[in-house]
Amino acid sequence: MLKPVVIKADNLYKTLQGQEILKGFSLSVKQGEIVAIIGQSGKGKSVFLKHLVGLMKPDSGKITINGVDITSADRKGLTNVRKKFGYVFQNGALLDSMNIFDNVALPLREVLNLKEDEVREIVLKELELVGLRDAVWKSPSEVSGGMIRRVALARALVMRPEIILFDEPTTGLDPIISRAILKHIRLLHKKYKFTGVLITHQIPQAFDVVQKVAMIYEGKAVVVETPENIMKCTHPIVCQFIHGRLDGPIKEDYF
Repeated sequence: MLKPVVIKADNLYKTLQGQEILKGFSLSVKQGEIVAIIGQSGKGKSVFLKHLVGLMKPDSGKITINGVDITSADRKGLTNVRKKFGYVFQNGALLDSMNIFDNVALPLREVLNLKEDEVREIVLKELELVGLRDAVWKSPSEVSGGMIRRVALARALVMRPEIILFDEPTTGLDPIISRAILKHIRLLHKKYKFTGVLITHQIPQAFDVVQKVAMIYEGKAVVVETPENIMKCTHPIVCQFIHGRLDGPIKEDYF
């Protein structure tokens, strides 16, 4: 049985401060898939995520979420679509004024009319899934960078979103902690079967988590393939990028 397309970006163009960032970018993500987006720094990956949640609108092109065109949606329609999303920010984006429990509980308290004992039950369950039950009353300043990313995972999942966006969730972490974060993402995806978009430079480790990989280059998705086919390195741009070679189509003015 074919899975339905949850996210569809069609021929997106976006110029920021006179620079063309997206130049015909297209991508489809099916239900239950995680798609990794790889590519050069500062070349449109995070910009695309902002388009998915309506923080930016394309100059032209269209994005649909479950068939709903969010590029033409009004505020109410956009709010309804945003409820489908969880977001794991690059550095966790926890609130320093709150402890770990309250950071994870925040979406529940702001959106749902739950009793406090219900909030407590949900939050403790999510923190246990990411191995942080013992850190629940600590402040963000009292835990490590890896723990902060796990708290961010728990917060993104606490509302049971259909879609989760991961904006470089392992940036700045050492290789062992990075692998641990990716392992948690894989296990949580297996449990909840959410649809995801993962921006990453963790190559090839992140490929164990995803079902497809899209390489963005000069504002377009030049290749969308399975991780296995990406690693076969048949496309010169992809091959140069994943192996970090100086010689190839990606020119020195980028370095």
